[in-house]
Amino acid sequence: MSYQSFEEYQVETTSELKENFYKILEQVGEDPLRNGIVKTPERASKAMQFLTQGYNIDPQEILTSAMFDEDYNDMVIVKDIELYSLCEHHMLPFFGKAHIAYIPNGKIVGLSKLPRVVDVFARRLQVQERLTHDILECINTTLNPKGVAIVIEAQHMCMMMRGVQKQNSATTTSGFRGQFEEMQTRNEFLKLIGH
Repeated sequence: MSYQSFEEYQVETTSELKENFYKILEQVGEDPLRNGIVKTPERASKAMQFLTQGYNIDPQEILTSAMFDEDYNDMVIVKDIELYSLCEHHMLPFFGKAHIAYIPNGKIVGLSKLPRVVDVFARRLQVQERLTHDILECINTTLNPKGVAIVIEAQHMCMMMRGVQKQNSATTTSGFRGQFEEMQTRNEFLKLIGH
C-alpha cells in the first residue's frame, strides 16, 4: 500500500472492533450505554486503527519516494524524533525520542522521510528492541549508506501504570551499521545527540 495520510477507516473493521470494545466495556463492569461512554466503542475502534496503521504502509516506499543523488559524504543526523507506540505485551503506550544518523553513499533522502519511517514502525504493536532494529535495517537496506545509527529513548506505561510502577525509568536501545561500528564515528554521533 502506498504511503498516504490515514483519514479513512474501513467500515467492516470499524464495526467489528466496535463490537469488541463494547464487550470489553461490559466485561470490566462499565455500562456501554452510559451517556459518556456510548460513543467510546466507535472512538476506540478508530483510535486502534490509527495507532496500528503501520501494518499497511511500506516504509521502503517512503524512503525511495525522496531519494536524491548527492555527493555528500559526512554524517546526516535527525534527532529528537517523537515516537508513540503500543507495547505488544499489554497494548499500553510507550513514547519517547529516536535519533537517527546516516552517512550517504551517493544518495541522500528527504529529511522528513526518516521521521515518517519511525512512525510506520511505531504504529504497530511493538517492543522497543524490535522497533530499533526494524528502523535501522529499513534505512540500511533501502539507502545502502556507508553507515547508519539509531538510538531510541522511551518510557513505557506498562512499567509506569502497572507492574513495577516505576515512574522515572527510561529504556535506551541502539543499533549501528557500517562506519558507525567504528568507535570514533559512533562516539561522534553519540556526542552530537547529547549522550
